[in-house]
Amino acid sequence: MVLWKINLIIKNHTVYNCATINLNILDIVKIYILQRGIIQMEIKLRKVGIIGVGHVGAHVAFSLVTQGLVDELVLVDSNKQKAISERHDLLDATTYLPHRINVIAGEYEDLADCDIIVNSVGKITESRDRLDELQQSVDMVDSYINKVMNAGFNGIIINITNPCDIIAYHIQKVTGLPHNQVFGTGTGLDSSRFRNVMAQCTGIDHKSIIGYSLGEHGDSQMIPWSAVNLGGKPLSELEKERPETFGSLDKKDITYKTIKGGWFTYEGKKCTEFGIASTAARFIKGIYHDEKFVTTASTLLEGHYGEEGLYISIPVVIGKNGVEDKYELNLTEEELKEFKHSCNVVKENMSKIK
Repeated sequence: MVLWKINLIIKNHTVYNCATINLNILDIVKIYILQRGIIQMEIKLRKVGIIGVGHVGAHVAFSLVTQGLVDELVLVDSNKQKAISERHDLLDATTYLPHRINVIAGEYEDLADCDIIVNSVGKITESRDRLDELQQSVDMVDSYINKVMNAGFNGIIINITNPCDIIAYHIQKVTGLPHNQVFGTGTGLDSSRFRNVMAQCTGIDHKSIIGYSLGEHGDSQMIPWSAVNLGGKPLSELEKERPETFGSLDKKDITYKTIKGGWFTYEGKKCTEFGIASTAARFIKGIYHDEKFVTTASTLLEGHYGEEGLYISIPVVIGKNGVEDKYELNLTEEELKEFKHSCNVVKENMSKIK
C-alpha cells in the first residue's frame, strides 16, 4: 500500500474532489483507465433464458414479465415460430405493465450471457406417471445442452422438465456446473399445493402455514407432518389443544390431494401452468434479490438423511449463488423410512437412462 495524493476528475477534466487516500497499484490503474475513457461503466441487466416455451415455459415468461423480475428475456424453442409468437404476445402486454422488458426469440447460443436458464422442455405422457417421460426428456436435453455450454454459459440452471429430479441430476452431470448452480423446482410446487390444501381444511392463510413435501416430485413424495406448524405453533400441539379443528384433519387425504394435485389440474385443461410458473418465478426472485429464503427444491444429496449421489427435494436456502445451504429436518423414524423409499424410487429410475 502506498500513499498517493490525487485529483479525482471526470472526463471533461473538472475537479471533483481532492483527497489524500491510501491506494494500492490496482486501484490506481482502475482510476487511470476510467478517467481516460478506455473502459466505460456498465450496469448489468437481469437476463433470463427459457428453453421450451410450451404451456409451462410461456407462463414462466409471463410471470417474470408481469412481476418485473427481469430486464431481458430470451425464449428458445425447437418450434421457432412458437418462440416468435410468444415474444410478440409478451411485448403486446408490456404497454400496460409498470416495467420495461426486452424479449428476444433466440437460439441456444443467445443464452451464453444469461444469469439464469429455466429448462422447461417436454411432453406429458398419457400414463400420468412423470417417470415415463424420462428417456424422451433426456434425449431432448442432450440435443441442445452442449450448444448452450459451448457458447460460454456459466450461470444458474433451474430445471422444470420431468422427471424433475433425474433431469436436474443429468443436466448437472452433462454441464459440469457446480451443483449449487443446477437445481430443480422439485417439490417446491408440491409444497405450495400442500399449503393450499391445508389452508382449505383449516381456514388458516397459506402464508401462515409452514410445511413441506419432501422427496421425489412424483408419487413417492412424502409429507413430514412432525415439521408442520402454523404461525410457529406445531401442528402436534394444535391437535391436542383444538381437537375439533386440527385433531380431525384427514392427513391421508391431504397427502393424497398434495401428490395428485397436478393431475387434478390436468384433468380439465390437459396441462398445469400457473402453479409451476409462480414457483419458478419465486426462485428467480430469490436469486436476484439474494433473499436467502427457505423452500424445497431438488438438489444434490451429499450425506443428507443418510443419502448421497442423487437429486431430490429437501429444504434449501436460495440466494444469489443458487442453492446456498441445505437443511435436514428432524424426521420421525417412519418419516425417514418414507423419505428413503422416495430416494430409492429415484435411484432405481436413474439407472434407466440410456
